[in-house]
Amino acid sequence: MVRVMVVDDHPMWRDGISRDLAEAGYDVVATVGEGRQAVRVAGAVRPDLVVLDLRLPDMPGHEVAAGLSGLEPAPRVLVLSASAEQDDVLEAVKAGASGYLVKSASREEFLDAVRRTAEGDAVFTPGLAGLLLGEYRRLAARAAPAEGPRLTERETQVLRLVAKGLSYKQIAERLVLSHRTVQNHVQNTLGKLQLHNRVELVRYAIERGLDAD
Repeated sequence: MVRVMVVDDHPMWRDGISRDLAEAGYDVVATVGEGRQAVRVAGAVRPDLVVLDLRLPDMPGHEVAAGLSGLEPAPRVLVLSASAEQDDVLEAVKAGASGYLVKSASREEFLDAVRRTAEGDAVFTPGLAGLLLGEYRRLAARAAPAEGPRLTERETQVLRLVAKGLSYKQIAERLVLSHRTVQNHVQNTLGKLQLHNRVELVRYAIERGLDAD
């Protein structure tokens, strides 16, 4: 059972999200309303995934995401925010968030995002993924990439599709592999490249032009 912590300063949102997660079979191990408390509690209860609001009373959400990313082991972070501003999305991702969903999402969209984030996918509200990929391409155009470790042919194939924004399920269907095999290739590649999550992997691939046809 996936262990989830919910961080939101609005009690009604916090309770509603927790209830939806519990009804969907997740183990909600903690609910908190402040950023510093979130990092402290996460260090104690060790959630697999944190659903994080960006607007917290004591510190910015991206700082909370950075604090969570510094834990060992670090939980995956899915931002659930009312904001779809570019700066908020980029700050959250730079701080280690695995995904970003706006609060206008439906219950089904939210639970799907939680499931996919827990599985290792990078999940974004439609439109925000394109914004993020565009920013990575802009940054990649300004810097020559350093030589990286050698990947296998299959790892490179998977990496190319990750860079194009495909989900694990889509990659598995495209390459006629199992979902678990795709996950294993991504985890092996992350280890070789010393990266922490799929978002960092996308940036690495784009910097090397692997998103091009």
